[in-house]
Amino acid sequence: MSRLSFWTTAVVKDDERGFLRRDGRFVKLLEPGRFTEFDPLGQLSVEIVKILRAEIASEKALLLAKTDPDVAADNFTIVQAGPTEVAIVSLDGEPKHLVLPNTTRAFWKALTAVDVEKIDAAATLRAEKRHIDKLDPARSGGTLVVTVVEANEAGLLFADGVLTERLGPGRHAFWAVGRQVRVAKMDLRPQPLEVTAQEILTKDRVGIRVTLTAFSRVVDPEKAALSSTDVNATLYRLIQFAIREAVAARTLDEILAARDTIDREVRAYVTERAATLGAEIGEIGVKDVILPGDVRELLNKVVEAERIAKANIIRRQEETAATRSLLNTSKLMENNPLLMRLKELEALEKLVEKVGRIDLHTGAGAGGFDALLNNLYKLGNEKASGEK
Repeated sequence: MSRLSFWTTAVVKDDERGFLRRDGRFVKLLEPGRFTEFDPLGQLSVEIVKILRAEIASEKALLLAKTDPDVAADNFTIVQAGPTEVAIVSLDGEPKHLVLPNTTRAFWKALTAVDVEKIDAAATLRAEKRHIDKLDPARSGGTLVVTVVEANEAGLLFADGVLTERLGPGRHAFWAVGRQVRVAKMDLRPQPLEVTAQEILTKDRVGIRVTLTAFSRVVDPEKAALSSTDVNATLYRLIQFAIREAVAARTLDEILAARDTIDREVRAYVTERAATLGAEIGEIGVKDVILPGDVRELLNKVVEAERIAKANIIRRQEETAATRSLLNTSKLMENNPLLMRLKELEALEKLVEKVGRIDLHTGAGAGGFDALLNNLYKLGNEKASGEK
């Protein structure tokens, strides 16, 4: 808009419209083109706005609808959503805006095709797929709750705190108009539970720490959601109670010797209570029993002493067997000079293997080499004499 002397001039483009006002009061809507008006007192003003796929302030649209209904009807689409309604506004067939409950918005329709679809969100909880495809949940102002349930999950729909429906895998959307909507998802796959070491006193007052591993799985999501805020945390506490009860009723020796029995007792204790939580217990077992340092040293000494004693028993058994064998051999050699002579030669052979050099003395008293040869033939002579 411009002023030249006593004239007010404005140029309105094809995608624009002008609001002509005199002393602040609406006079008319200017169409595209040049506008010139004699205005000696400067009473006229022109507000030019874009109208292609554009929104107009709802207050201004409502005011024009009252002061000039024909202009408003020709140029605006006014959308008013009730307390339980939402409206999807499409511009030239493309969903662009979501009008929230108790809200009024207005759009230019001179150059844009404006389509409005109103939805009574109080009459239906679940949103239709065609509505989901048109809307951006992030811009829905909390009126639309969209969730995706994976194949390994179960979804539970709560409306105003009441469990309404169990949801299968897929995408789901619900209207949160006039109600509070929440979707809780639960993983149906087996979950490992690592029960960390906890200090426990045994029956004989020895403080030990026990670690345990268990696998749990939710089998009844509805019961699990209504019975506990966190099923895994509840099962964790139950396993702690079970292992404490099993250990406190046994001595240290009984615990070390009966780990399988403890596993069965813990499983029975937890399985019975897990059923009320909508869960089941799979494998469960004690991983480690951690002893105090002094007790561990004493047990190591006991184990070492047992091994030494066992080794001594084995050595005594071997010595007894060797002595018995020697006794049998001596009895045989007593009645058989030939066997005794063979034993002598065997001993001589072993002795000779360790001797580096043999010296023969030929003196009168030693007998020399002749004595050695005569002794080698003695065995044969004794045998001949025996046969005679």
